[in-house]
Amino acid sequence: MLAGLLCACRDAGEGDYVNVTGRIFVFNYRIAQATYLLTLGKLRPLPDGAVLEATFENPAGGAPFVVRQKVWPMMEKITVESPPIKCVKADREYKVSMRLEDPGGKILQTIERTMISDVDQSVMPDKPLVVGPFYDANPDKGSGGNLSATCPA
Repeated sequence: MLAGLLCACRDAGEGDYVNVTGRIFVFNYRIAQATYLLTLGKLRPLPDGAVLEATFENPAGGAPFVVRQKVWPMMEKITVESPPIKCVKADREYKVSMRLEDPGGKILQTIERTMISDVDQSVMPDKPLVVGPFYDANPDKGSGGNLSATCPA
């Protein structure tokens, strides 16, 4: 029985540090901007100085977007958002990978996921509907959905 208790104590500190609790595409039509947004839940304590690196597939083609951010030990939830993206297509898989590193750069955990939008970015206006801190109407709104001419098929 004592051996079983000792094994249980040893295993409590092993395994994943975080898990994915949410993943969505955010379409903010007011500012004509779309982003990836992921939420991670902490499963066990993280070392001081840990860094999360997320790599997001670029829907428009080209180099992926990479975001590095420090993860504070007291955080229970971690959110990571991509820079603005263009050309999101509905029902298409987009790859996202994350690496959790200790302060010295040692990889503590990797996570690979795919994300699928149920909305096509063509529903977005090509220019913001509002401008400024008071959300004034944009005098040069443009029209909706003109991204298709610059997006891959």
